[in-house]
Amino acid sequence: MAGLIRRSDIDEVRSRINIADVVGDYVTLKSAGVGSLKGLCPFHDERSPSFHVRQQVGRYHCFGCGEDGDVFTFLQRMDHVTFSEAVERMAARAGIELHYEDGGAAAPDRGNRARLLAANQAAADFFVAQLSTPAAEPGRTFLGTRGFDAAAAAQFGIGFAPKSYDALSSHLKTLGFTEEEMLAAGLIGEGDRGTYDRFRGRLVWPIRDTTGQTLGFGARKLLDDDQGPKYLNTPETPVYRKSQVLYGLDLARRDISRTKRVVVVEGYTDVMACHLAGITTAVATCGTAFGVDHIKVIRRVLGDVDNSDSHGLGEVIFTFDPDEAGQKAASRAFGEEQRFAAQTYVAVAPDGLDPCDLRLAKGDDALRRLVGERKPMFEFMIRRVLAAFDLETVEGRVGALRAAAPVVAGIRDPALHTGYIRNLAGWVGVDPKEVVGAVASASRAKPSQQPTGRPDRGDSRWSDDPQDASGEGGEGPTVKPGPSITELPTDPVTRLERDALMAVLQYPDAVGPELGQRIGGVAFTNTTLAVVRDGIAASMDAFTRPNWADRVAEEVPSGFSTIVSQLVVAPIPDKAGRELSIYCRGVVASLIGRDLLAKKAELLGRLQRTDSSAEPDRYRELQRELMGIEAERRALIGD
Repeated sequence: MAGLIRRSDIDEVRSRINIADVVGDYVTLKSAGVGSLKGLCPFHDERSPSFHVRQQVGRYHCFGCGEDGDVFTFLQRMDHVTFSEAVERMAARAGIELHYEDGGAAAPDRGNRARLLAANQAAADFFVAQLSTPAAEPGRTFLGTRGFDAAAAAQFGIGFAPKSYDALSSHLKTLGFTEEEMLAAGLIGEGDRGTYDRFRGRLVWPIRDTTGQTLGFGARKLLDDDQGPKYLNTPETPVYRKSQVLYGLDLARRDISRTKRVVVVEGYTDVMACHLAGITTAVATCGTAFGVDHIKVIRRVLGDVDNSDSHGLGEVIFTFDPDEAGQKAASRAFGEEQRFAAQTYVAVAPDGLDPCDLRLAKGDDALRRLVGERKPMFEFMIRRVLAAFDLETVEGRVGALRAAAPVVAGIRDPALHTGYIRNLAGWVGVDPKEVVGAVASASRAKPSQQPTGRPDRGDSRWSDDPQDASGEGGEGPTVKPGPSITELPTDPVTRLERDALMAVLQYPDAVGPELGQRIGGVAFTNTTLAVVRDGIAASMDAFTRPNWADRVAEEVPSGFSTIVSQLVVAPIPDKAGRELSIYCRGVVASLIGRDLLAKKAELLGRLQRTDSSAEPDRYRELQRELMGIEAERRALIGD
């Protein structure tokens, strides 16, 4: 069938791509044991990491929502691409030339996302080139008045859209892009008189994802005769979803992950000012209010984990304009505060300047001090509430306490909760017992706003792409019901069986085909793990091949594929630094040795029950079997 990628090429791409590098573009990963990495799941909202990645086997699995797959599945789910598009993208990344069945090429209906991204990048290059033209003088002047030189413009990829209805579209047509592709990318619009360039006579900022791909644009009005809004953004497209994108995240991602701090500002120039002042963790929303989807993105990059070891280590700092719009933004951010495990702060310049204006007026140091002197979000909100009351009167103090009590009631950290009760008592000038009572009343009157953490299942993880090399295509449920390793007994025998299977599935090269073959004849006490053992025995022809784990998952009954995936990504219970091959062979040999001891004990019992004089041949046969098992056991120990 023309257009299908050869399976050998797919396997080659899969083997050459480090899945941790690809996942790491979206999720901050940390070590979770030998050969295992973990982070916050990008497919559902969670406060503690349950998303595991195994580089050795090229797979991921979330123990929270059940999502699992390889690098291609990950890209399908994250970027809503087809299987073939995912393979083609990774092939380009690895420098591998793909071949198609019967000498064909990619099907013409494939690569839509790639084409839209390519169109956006071509547009970005066009806009950058236009910034140096005489017609772009208003744009260069604007940048200069905001404190940005040519180097800053180049750093952020800023360009200029000519004041023309077809300059961009005509240029893109010469590069082979169609009107349909430009419309789908949001680069042109369509009216009664035909199509027209969406951005005209404006300064243009490219909006990129964490991997640096241009998804869309934000454009600022420069000319007096421009009747459009001050800022015009790319509309929603197959590649640009403004509620899930943060401007500057491509530049800030690594420093956010490293420093555990993110600064959320309100505009493109604010992001630029912060980065140029050394605050390289600044990001901004793109033409929409800060919301839940933005929080999910930040938490994944921040590694915002909610547990006793790391709670409070991360920082999310919001900067708000002092005007009414800024105050509304502060209220919205506070409403979502408890979705973060990290501590949240607010930084507002005392003279009411936004970060860009503050840098212009007082320099980089003033901007760094603004962030350094941030106020805790709860303190900011409580003081904002109190500012509306006259605390010199009894009525004012009572009203202030009633208004501020719900804020304190919403603090879930016990230590902070107690501390703010004391602070509120001091700020209002009342006895702490009165605050305790008011907060208790507010807690009873207001339902919990804490997020449930339930997975957002969204769309299916499978595409309808006909390409199917190893189970990646076709329709199916996102999570297949079945047994889980979290439900296994914790007795030593079951743990040994589990660990041996993990070694065979994750490190077949270290275990070796001989031990891998022998494990198929071992008697298992746990019936669930015995099914996986049978799947391994039935897949030995693929042992050590790139699709080894996939083959085992295909061989077991459908309800057991999840536990295979879990065994493939679960951390190996061995100390880092020990030679991995020694551990893997050792744990498998221990399981086989245990089975041999059980067989030896059974044979000894049968030998004792056999009358040597009445059944001499049977007796000698049992003795030979015993000697054979003992020799096998000693050879295994010596191995």
